[in-house]
Amino acid sequence: MFIEKDIQQIENKGITVKQVNDQVSRIKNGMSYSNLVAAATIGEGIESYNEQEKKDFIKLYESKQNSLSSLKFVPASGAATRMFKFLFQFLKNFNPSKESIEDYAKKYNDTLIKTFVSNLEKFPFYDKVVLEVKQEHSNFDNLPQGEKYLQFVKTILDVNNLNYSFFPKGLLPFHKYNDAVITAFQEHLFESTLYASSNNKANLHFTVSEKHHAYFIEELNRLKEDLEQKRDTTFNVSFSYQQEATETVALTTEGQVFRNEDGSILFRPAGHGALLENLNDLNNDIIFIKNVDNIVVSDKNIEVSEYKKLLAGILIKIQEQIFTFLHKLDEALVLEEQLLEIVAFLSSKMHVSIDEDFEDFTLEEKKEYLKDKLNRPIRVCGMVKNEGEPGGGPFWVKDKNGVISLQIVEFAQIDIQDSTQQDIVKNATHFNPTDLVCGVKNYKGEKFNLKEFVDPEAAFITLKTQNGIDIKALELPGLWNGSMAYWNSIFVEVPLSTFNPVKTVNDLLKPAHQI
Repeated sequence: MFIEKDIQQIENKGITVKQVNDQVSRIKNGMSYSNLVAAATIGEGIESYNEQEKKDFIKLYESKQNSLSSLKFVPASGAATRMFKFLFQFLKNFNPSKESIEDYAKKYNDTLIKTFVSNLEKFPFYDKVVLEVKQEHSNFDNLPQGEKYLQFVKTILDVNNLNYSFFPKGLLPFHKYNDAVITAFQEHLFESTLYASSNNKANLHFTVSEKHHAYFIEELNRLKEDLEQKRDTTFNVSFSYQQEATETVALTTEGQVFRNEDGSILFRPAGHGALLENLNDLNNDIIFIKNVDNIVVSDKNIEVSEYKKLLAGILIKIQEQIFTFLHKLDEALVLEEQLLEIVAFLSSKMHVSIDEDFEDFTLEEKKEYLKDKLNRPIRVCGMVKNEGEPGGGPFWVKDKNGVISLQIVEFAQIDIQDSTQQDIVKNATHFNPTDLVCGVKNYKGEKFNLKEFVDPEAAFITLKTQNGIDIKALELPGLWNGSMAYWNSIFVEVPLSTFNPVKTVNDLLKPAHQI
């Protein structure tokens, strides 16, 4: 039961009491696991193309590029805290007067710290940290080795020093070119000129947190003019926040609505699925989606970006065929053989399951049915070979109505205790690197309402802590999972070289991030 003060708080967020009650019920009832039928593999849900076919798709995109409005959509709101997790533990537990780095690493089974201290000079922020630490410790060069490492790490993380964990990944030093240190944000601007621009204009949209917005603007103003001259490209950069109305309620372990100390209801950010609202506000012909930390140094980026053009070329070809069929279905006279051609296309090219009673439909029912299957947002998703532990990725999934479709499934959506589901996961050959090219307009040039194509059952329920108290939190269906469940999907194999995320600070030492 909500009191008047609660109702006012709920309505002020732009949501209704019914929506909150639905969230409470969803948490109490538990999450619905995906019903995996099989892993998507090459020839069975994942497309693979030879070199000539790739060139043809790239050429197709390049021929259309300047006639299309393209945009690069980059989720960039997360703080970099997790990147430095092992360094926070090091700061807390390492005592240089009592132990060496080797002793510490062995004691805490921490191989990351050994890699970190062994490669300090390779990090793009090395010179800046040394300069900063020497201002505070003029005798830094004469300190014992262990104390040096401790002060170096403290300078990176301390709120009174560089405070890197406060900043989003997009604004951290990611790469170093001679004396120039480049942020991930700047690399994304550069990358957009390689494939996501038209007529020397690049559109980019970053979702950021409100507390970081001013820092992004400052960085953009600092580098924009110089980069525009070097790349002969005008940058149109926009930003948005995760909308407050997408935040969700949390429950205590006893099933009560969790409240803040002042008695107000705790609402939490609802995961990247909340960004569907941000994506839905954009109005471009082609939208490239890529995470902010999956960015490589410029010389390697030229090769990687060819695969973005590949995905875009595939999207254009599929989209043109779909639009042709939809215009045909709008005509008064459609032949039976034309309907069968569309059925074959949906089955073989789009991996869409056709209703077993389709043959019994009337002509008008067949036309409406096929229009519904065709007239949806389209996404072409790169998939990379799984060379590590199997987990979330492309699967064939059966929904509650018995319809089987291609889906991107997060590991948390899988009931891994079920031996059948576990076996399917073990047989997975590819995973999802979050590398999408999206078509969000219909055959009449009208923007789809993306909120109409969400599977609300694909929400996540996660265990979190709030002020040291265990809570059950609700996350909306993931942006490229349940939020795109009813899109038309094409999965395409791309090389592992296109996937270079920075999950820990040590990932910056990998070849993709080094000159």
